Amino acid sequence: MYKGRRLPEWLKMQRASGENYSRVKRLVESNRLHTICTSGNCPNIGECWNAGTATFMILGDICTRACKFCNTRTGKPLPPDPDEPQRLAESIKRLGIKHCVITSVDRDDLKDSGAFFWANTIATIKKTNPGLTIEALIPDFDGKPVNIRKIIDASPDVISHNIETVKRLTPLIRTKAKYDRSLAVIKYITDKGKISKSGFMLGLGETEKEVHETMDDLVNAGCRILTLGQYLKPSMEHMEVVEYITPLKFEEYRELALNKGFEFVESSPLVRSSFHAEKHIKAG
Repeated sequence: MYKGRRLPEWLKMQRASGENYSRVKRLVESNRLHTICTSGNCPNIGECWNAGTATFMILGDICTRACKFCNTRTGKPLPPDPDEPQRLAESIKRLGIKHCVITSVDRDDLKDSGAFFWANTIATIKKTNPGLTIEALIPDFDGKPVNIRKIIDASPDVISHNIETVKRLTPLIRTKAKYDRSLAVIKYITDKGKISKSGFMLGLGETEKEVHETMDDLVNAGCRILTLGQYLKPSMEHMEVVEYITPLKFEEYRELALNKGFEFVESSPLVRSSFHAEKHIKAG
């Protein structure tokens, strides 16, 4: 996270250290894996890694898109690593976790945007870790049902796709992605009988009315789980923070979202899409 602007007291984070943190770090590095925790400069890395959990990122750490809120590297990715699914599956087993979250960079360079690799990874993880539950935090796959269906058929327990921001701000901060396309992805997941989940950031200049409208759009698409967190500028090159939303306001939004029909809502300044993800499986 970029530290050029003084943060309010409620955004102080747990230091990324400790025995379990070091164990996860060693395992990730020794098995040549990637996590969104490090690539995305997640503020919860200390808490999550000390709890022995991490959000694993497949298909490399170079994204074909350059969204103005995201710290993941952008450029020309390397070819997919055919050994990565098994290395990841074995690492998850060594960690002894019962619920894992898998995400990926966007791979617009691949014919199916990486959907087959995704499905193979989920299948390999499940085979190596019987009884494990999985959340797949997927890109939009260009909104193509044939690609999204590959993930659905692999049967993760939760499928998540983040709307990221309100409709008006989407063209300003997301590269190639479209607000309505993301809604269509969520609706397709829901219509196929899977638990759907999404999230968006606050503090980018959205209005309260736009927050309400985005919640309504997600509910109407069948989204059952929602995460809301504060946008934090990861570097000098990224979008500026327009406003730091107070914890009280986040709690108001949490109650509003539950009243609108979401089954689970995580809403506080440091929430990110995989925060407390193990709880969300209960929405089934």
